[in-house]
Amino acid sequence: MGPLRSNRRRLFFIGGGGLIFLAAAAVVTGLIYLAPGPVRIPSFPEVKEAYRASDAILRDRNGVVIHEMRVDLKGRSLDWVPLVDVSPVLVTAVVRSEDRRFFAHQGVDTLAFFSAVLGNAFFREKRGASTITMQLASVIDRKLAARSGRRSWREKARQIRAAAAIEGRWSKREILEAYLNLVGFRGELRGIAAASRGLFGKEPSGLDCLESLILAVLIRSPNAPVEKVTERAAALDGTLKTGIGKADLAARLRETLLKPYALKAHVALAPHAAFYLLNENRKEARCTLDGDLQAFAAGLLRAQLGALKRENVTDGAILVVENRTGEIRAYVGNGGAQSSAFWVDGIRAKRQAGSTLKPFLYALAFDAHTLTAASLIDDSSLEIPTERGIYKPENYDHSFKGPVAARTALASSLNVPAVRALMLTGAEEFVTKLRDLGFSGLRDGEYYSFSLALGTLDVSLYELTNAYRTLANGGIRGDLTLLPRKAHGKGGRVFSRESAFIVSDILSDREARSLTFGYENPLATRFWAAAKTGTSKDMRDNWCLGYSRDYTVGVWIGNFSGSSMWNVSGVSGAAPLWHEIMNYLHRSTPSRPPEVPGGVAVAAPTGGRDGTGREEWFIKGTEPQQVRTATPSRARTKILYPPGNLVIALDPDIPLPRQKVFFEATAPARKVAWMVDNEVIGRGDLCPWSPTAGTHTLKLVDEAMTVLDEVSFTVRD
Repeated sequence: MGPLRSNRRRLFFIGGGGLIFLAAAAVVTGLIYLAPGPVRIPSFPEVKEAYRASDAILRDRNGVVIHEMRVDLKGRSLDWVPLVDVSPVLVTAVVRSEDRRFFAHQGVDTLAFFSAVLGNAFFREKRGASTITMQLASVIDRKLAARSGRRSWREKARQIRAAAAIEGRWSKREILEAYLNLVGFRGELRGIAAASRGLFGKEPSGLDCLESLILAVLIRSPNAPVEKVTERAAALDGTLKTGIGKADLAARLRETLLKPYALKAHVALAPHAAFYLLNENRKEARCTLDGDLQAFAAGLLRAQLGALKRENVTDGAILVVENRTGEIRAYVGNGGAQSSAFWVDGIRAKRQAGSTLKPFLYALAFDAHTLTAASLIDDSSLEIPTERGIYKPENYDHSFKGPVAARTALASSLNVPAVRALMLTGAEEFVTKLRDLGFSGLRDGEYYSFSLALGTLDVSLYELTNAYRTLANGGIRGDLTLLPRKAHGKGGRVFSRESAFIVSDILSDREARSLTFGYENPLATRFWAAAKTGTSKDMRDNWCLGYSRDYTVGVWIGNFSGSSMWNVSGVSGAAPLWHEIMNYLHRSTPSRPPEVPGGVAVAAPTGGRDGTGREEWFIKGTEPQQVRTATPSRARTKILYPPGNLVIALDPDIPLPRQKVFFEATAPARKVAWMVDNEVIGRGDLCPWSPTAGTHTLKLVDEAMTVLDEVSFTVRD
């Protein structure tokens, strides 16, 4: 009888399996219909539309994404990933690990559910039976999540009912796609995009078998110890028969989970602009930056910092703005990974101004009729008694030039003449003018005393660039912006149009600056541009600010720590960057000189340092008696390149017929011709010439063959 009873018991359980399944189905059905309260489940498109990544994106003026930045600190999630872009191996591993009968049930795995009920009733180790759809329901509706520990029967009933509702409206592919994008994987990583890039540094489409096993088992317990994850991954590996092996899994898991994850942005061109414009409530913005220019400027800065590293230079910043609108086209706050402090914004940080304030001092003096561009200023030893002792300014090269015209003093950045100019205008008046230009945090003139002329106050590159833009705009100041704007508010006038024009003309005069910088230097461009450099005390900072007709560019080079650079001036540090960016901006667009204001006269003052009495611009009423009518054509028709006494060397590696020198003149209002050694070679404001060895005379003549300008230069073999 023993064997017979045993067989009967076995038959009872086998035959009862159907009864057990029916009973389980009945229980589940009852839970669905008896769950309290309505369950409202959104559609798949609604869930996808409501999804928000933790990162915000910044687009440039053309709509191109130039920066991604995290703004939500509650969790780490990236862009929604379509199921077609997820590795099929991962999908298989997740379904096998979390819900092996996913494609067969309608939201609830009845057999697994009843097995879990029996197991939890008779065994100590508790088991769950939540399907992928049930888990998704809890993620979509946080009210369905367990409130304390395991779910009550009432909570489980609502979850089952929600899963059934999802299955009734969604396809299986939609359920899987939403699940993989919303479920947590490890720590704060939410969704397959963040998990894949954060843990393995790759997109979800590129996950291999081993990586898929790891991610699949992390879903069940995202923060489990490495040993526990290894056991689960090995078990799943055995079920899928991938043949990876526990040893390889354990090694990769230790490598992956025992170190901080790294989630790098796809694009990170404008961190500081993004910081100002993006936040949790504004996860996308379109700004005024030009992505190509931003990348170009950032690359230039990194290269220059690398070249100057041996001179104890670690930091720099570049700002490019459009003159007419004030829109910022490039905002490079530091050298990126090469910077000594990645998050410090070198554009907003305050540093000592150096000689960059001198143009505003002379503009003030011109407007006050205290000085003209032709005024002779004595560049000689100067001692000024002050409350702090004797103030004795010196020039950069520790030498004196004697009497010099204000034009030469400004263009060549002589210090002693600038101090004498400040003595004429007054320090308090200069501080007031600097406030009008937008410089903030200034004290009174008495605090700075006469050193104010040499830029001993702290300014930011942001303020300086906009101040130079004021000169470019004829003395009218406006605000800068990173956001596109349809209407531009009217700015306030800081300088007269006449003084802004004269200062701009001085800053574009390569002959006037040659006393200090020579003819060939980074401030000299093949188109019209005005520029000024500055170096602070002990070479802690150097600057280059300048503008063309359309753009103003500001560059700062130094160290955020305040330590001194070694033998790096504005010409060798910041100016090369300014020059390259200006060339980039005007690679296909010319820059013309500003129009001559009606309130300006041209005259030939007597005397001058060189005794020639060259023609000079004056604000009407300040000119000497020998006045000529200021005609724009006469004033603007002169040779820009080559400068006088230039030496040009032929390149032995380039065939002679392919070598060209381009002669350039200021934009004339009438037709002009070029003559080399009294032979006409071309017409127009830009003329190519095939160089020949020797000393040559270049003339610019009008239609009547009247010589408008003349220079000599030499070509060497």
